[in-house]
Amino acid sequence: MNPMIHIVDDDQSFRTAVGRLLSASGYRVTLYGSGEELLARVHELVPGCCVLLDLDMPGLNGLALQDRLSQQAPMLPIVFLSGHADIKASVQAMKAGAEDFIEKPLETGILLEAIARSLQRAATRQDEYDRNHAARTRLASLTPREVEVLRLLVRGTLNKQIAYALGTSERTIKAHRHNLIEKMGARNLAEAVSIAERYGVVAAAEQSSQP
Repeated sequence: MNPMIHIVDDDQSFRTAVGRLLSASGYRVTLYGSGEELLARVHELVPGCCVLLDLDMPGLNGLALQDRLSQQAPMLPIVFLSGHADIKASVQAMKAGAEDFIEKPLETGILLEAIARSLQRAATRQDEYDRNHAARTRLASLTPREVEVLRLLVRGTLNKQIAYALGTSERTIKAHRHNLIEKMGARNLAEAVSIAERYGVVAAAEQSSQP
């Protein structure tokens, strides 16, 4: 399904023209006359979409809306549009996470490139978030004892040393190791350790195992 572009601008003729341009370029579009209208449908802003946001609007202006969206839809890419050069506002918007800041009148090539770039960056961030979330979810399924074993494995501790430290048999440690590798979706111990180190999931698991 083609990406959805949400166009927020109080100038009806402008947002209609931009909507037609993007539709002709293969995007799906939704038009809003104010920031309040977009916020009322914020639950519809799913991954794979982008917001074209006018800086100067009555009521909730672009920067204020960006702040609200950062709380309610933090993964959403935003491209700002402005009818005049405003360096201070553009710097503020970019520092707050905007993908781009484009001046009106819009040049088609620049607009399409900005949208494509913002969607790609957002997809990369979403993929990273999904991987991180999946790793933490898998780790949360480990038992407290498996977490202890994993923590020691990450440190390079041998099975017999872990068994001694935990007061159990080496055979039991091997069983724990097999189980945690499976639960983490890893192919082997080295990959399980790599996942734990990369995502910091050992610390997360220790916290989740606390009463």
